[in-house]
Amino acid sequence: MNTYDTLAAVDLGSNSFRLEVARVAGDQLYPLDSLKETVRLAGGLGADKRLDEAAQERALDCLRRFGERLRGLSPQAVRCVGTSALRVARNAGDFIPKAEAALGHPIEIVAGREEARLIYLGVAHSLPASPDRRLVVDIGGGSTEFIIGHGLKPHERESLHMGCVNFSERYFADGAVDKASLKAAETAARAEVERIAKMFSRGNWQQAVGSSGTARALREILEQCGWSAHGITADGLAQLRTAFSRAGHIDALDLPGLTRDRRPVIAGGFAIMAGLFAELDIQQMDVAETAMREGILYDLLGRFHRHDMREATVSEFARRYHIDTRQAARVSQVAMKLLAAHGGVDENAVRFLDWAARLHEIGLMVSHGGYHRHSGYILENADMPGFSRTDQARLALLARAQRGALTKLPAFGAGMLSENDRLLVWSLRQAVILCRNRAEPRLPDVKVEAGNKRFRLALPEGWLERRPLTQRALEEEAQHWQAVGMKYVFD
Repeated sequence: MNTYDTLAAVDLGSNSFRLEVARVAGDQLYPLDSLKETVRLAGGLGADKRLDEAAQERALDCLRRFGERLRGLSPQAVRCVGTSALRVARNAGDFIPKAEAALGHPIEIVAGREEARLIYLGVAHSLPASPDRRLVVDIGGGSTEFIIGHGLKPHERESLHMGCVNFSERYFADGAVDKASLKAAETAARAEVERIAKMFSRGNWQQAVGSSGTARALREILEQCGWSAHGITADGLAQLRTAFSRAGHIDALDLPGLTRDRRPVIAGGFAIMAGLFAELDIQQMDVAETAMREGILYDLLGRFHRHDMREATVSEFARRYHIDTRQAARVSQVAMKLLAAHGGVDENAVRFLDWAARLHEIGLMVSHGGYHRHSGYILENADMPGFSRTDQARLALLARAQRGALTKLPAFGAGMLSENDRLLVWSLRQAVILCRNRAEPRLPDVKVEAGNKRFRLALPEGWLERRPLTQRALEEEAQHWQAVGMKYVFD
C-alpha cells in the first residue's frame, strides 16, 4: 500500500468548512496549513429540507478556494467529509457533483455515529494520556455528537439533530434573546438529550471535553469575562444566561471573546450547551483544540499504516453475525483471482470486493430466502465504523447483486453503474457460483475479458464438463447479463 508524506482533510460542517493539511512523520501528524470559512450551509436549508441557491454558491466558492490549496496532492492522500446539513438536504444528490467539481476531490457523507467516531479520534490525539473515561461533546452547526471513550478508543457514540445554526434560526431568528426564548431553546435541548441521558450521564465518565467552534467560543467568553477560571462551567453558563437576558438582543451583546462570525449562532450554541450541562449533570468541561478534521487525518493515516478501521469493522461483523469465514474466504479468493485475471483495477476496488465477499452471507442471520437482499439492507443501514454512507452503499450494492436477476437492481436499470463496479459485481457473482458446493473449487488459471458491454471467462479445457451443475448455473448467469444488455460468454 502506498504511503504519503502529506495528508489533507476537508470537513464540510453545517456551519463552517475547514481544510487541514498535515505532514506525516511516522505515526504522528504535524500541521502545515489550516483554512476555515463560515459557510452556514445549514442556514440554507428551507422548510422543504433543500439547500437554497445562496448557500450552495457560498459553499462552491469556498470549495474552489480549498481546491486550489489541494492541487498537487495525491487523491488518495485527501479525504473530504460532509456532515449533518448534507445528510439532511434532499437535494444533496444534485449539489455533491457540483461540489466535487469545485473541490477536485470526491466527497463522502458520513452518518452521525461515524462523525462522532472521527471527532473522538481527533480530540483523543490531542489530550494527555489518562486512565479516565472521557465524555466528548461536539456542538456543530446542524448536529451535536456525544462520545464516551478511553484512550484512543470510543465506546459509546450518539448524534442528535440539534446544532448552533438550526437552534439559532428556530428560537432566535429575530435576534431576541429574552428569558422566554432562552427557556424554550434550553428546554428543547434537554428534551433531546434526555433520550440518551442514561448512557451519557455523570456516572459513566470522569472528564468532560468540548470540541469545535461553539465550545471554544463559550470558553473564550466565560474566561475573558471572569466567569470561569478554566473551561466551561455550570456557574459560568448561568452568568452568561443573565447577560443574554439583560442584553435582550444579539446585536446588543457586548462580550469579550465573542467574535463577529460567531455572534449570529452563539445563542443557539449556548442553549444546547446549557441544556446538556443540566441534563447530564456536568459541572465543568475542558475544551480541546482539535476536532473532526484531525480525526479524519488520523483515520486516513491509519489506512496507510495497516490500521484501517474499516478492516476492523468487517472482521467484527463477520464475528457478530456468525459468518462462515471459510466459505467467505473461498469466495473472496476466487473473486480476487477473477479480478486479477482481468487486471487494471485500482487498489480501492480490490479492497471493496474483498470486504463484500467476506460479508456477502451476512443476511443469512435474518433468513435464507432472499438472503442477498437482507445482506444488502444490513450493509447499507448498520452502524459500520470507518465506512461513509457512500462506502456502505457500494458494499450493499455488491451484496444485493451477488445472485438473482440484475434487472431488479435500480443501478443496472438506470445505467448508473460504473464500469469498475460492474466488473466487481460480475467477479463476486461468478465466485459465488463457483464456490456453491462450499468446498475448495480447485480453479486453475483463468482468463477474463471485460469491456464494451461484454464479459468472457475462459476456463481450462474439460473443467466445466466435469461440473454440469456449475455449467447450468453459468448458462443462467449469461441470461441475467443479457437481460441488462451485456453479453457473457464462457468456454
